Amino acid sequence: MKLNILKLAHLARPRTHEGAPAAILTFEQALRRSVLSCMLWENEFYESGVAIAGRIRELVPKVAPEKVAALAVEARTAMKLRHPPLLLVREMARHATHRGLVAETLVRVIQRADELSEFVAIYWAEGRRPLSAQVKKGLAAAFTRFDEYALAKYDRASVVRLRDVLFLSHAKPRDAEQAELWKRLIANELTTPDTWEVALSSGGDKRTHWERLLTERKLGALALLRNLRNMKDADVPESQVVAALDAMRTDRVLPFRFLAAARHAPQLEEALERAMFRSLEGRGAKDDLAQLAGHTIILVDVSGSMVAPLSRRSQMLRTDAAYGLAVLLREIAEKVTVYTFSNTAKRVPPRRGFALRDAMESSQSHSGTYLGAALDAVEERYDRIIVITDEQSHDRVAAPRGKGYMINVASARNGVGYGSWVHIDGFSEAVINYIRELENVESR
Repeated sequence: MKLNILKLAHLARPRTHEGAPAAILTFEQALRRSVLSCMLWENEFYESGVAIAGRIRELVPKVAPEKVAALAVEARTAMKLRHPPLLLVREMARHATHRGLVAETLVRVIQRADELSEFVAIYWAEGRRPLSAQVKKGLAAAFTRFDEYALAKYDRASVVRLRDVLFLSHAKPRDAEQAELWKRLIANELTTPDTWEVALSSGGDKRTHWERLLTERKLGALALLRNLRNMKDADVPESQVVAALDAMRTDRVLPFRFLAAARHAPQLEEALERAMFRSLEGRGAKDDLAQLAGHTIILVDVSGSMVAPLSRRSQMLRTDAAYGLAVLLREIAEKVTVYTFSNTAKRVPPRRGFALRDAMESSQSHSGTYLGAALDAVEERYDRIIVITDEQSHDRVAAPRGKGYMINVASARNGVGYGSWVHIDGFSEAVINYIRELENVESR
């Protein structure tokens, strides 16, 4: 009887954390949903960061090496994730079947100098051991790409220093100039870069430091957005901060960054919204309206599990990611109707920008995840329906009435948006680009 029970349990259909029947996934699908919304080792609403990382480790050898390598590159370049792709490459290095692609993949996923040392730290997480030949080759090739500013900025006093990576990888300089640079790195004699981190850690009056950095435009867009509250606490004149926001480059900043910043600096919403609309215009959103022609329904999950930080130190909630995608979709679709759903579905007024964010946020309480009922509540005809969710529905989810996309913004083991749904993992602009490209191909 025990064997029979075990067999039945093994064959039981998987379910979401809230109990709805979930899709039976291939190993590749399971790996993608675990990686592409993952902030490595950070707890999510339903699962611990340790559990998610452990699942990634288990899945890597079960997926074809070229698929794992491509996923690592996609996670770093398209989804802008830093640590999950490093973990993927580290796990590839464990297995003879995957080891041959480690060097070339490592070169492609290391895009910041500190990722050299962070990769070695991940490699040594279970104890120090020699680096494999492929790892040394990849680290050595990646090391040559970084100049003095990058090396000095990210040579932090941590367990693994950049000079440690240099010694371990046996990297060869491109020329005499780089050889001299590496000698200064080894001797700890690099020129200290003028960054906001260095300025603030040097002591002195914080307001003076922030004002100088703003005047000299030494803050990148993300650094500016992340430090708005710190500038307010330091009594930096609001007019100076607004001027910086109006002058900042927005081409690489996604809407959810502005929404998250406004959550902690509501007094700057007007300037933040101006910057956000510039970012949308910079992406050619108005020129691409025909790519999402017809009527689009956007269904945004506002359940309790979505109101959680992306990481322990993050100012962003998972709802910010969902709202940001909805704001972006609102700009690139010809006709849009937005709903939120939790215990019920609520139609949201036809607004744009921060007003749309406010309408979604205040539409209902953050409770259960009844996606099936929400889909039934959408009665109008549509050309496509796009659901932005963590997929942990309480109730059974039926097929869409037409073209349906399920955008998964979390890393939970099981999900409902497969089969007749086009399933997409992640919350960067890349998921919108995928919908555009897919429909462009289908229309040819």
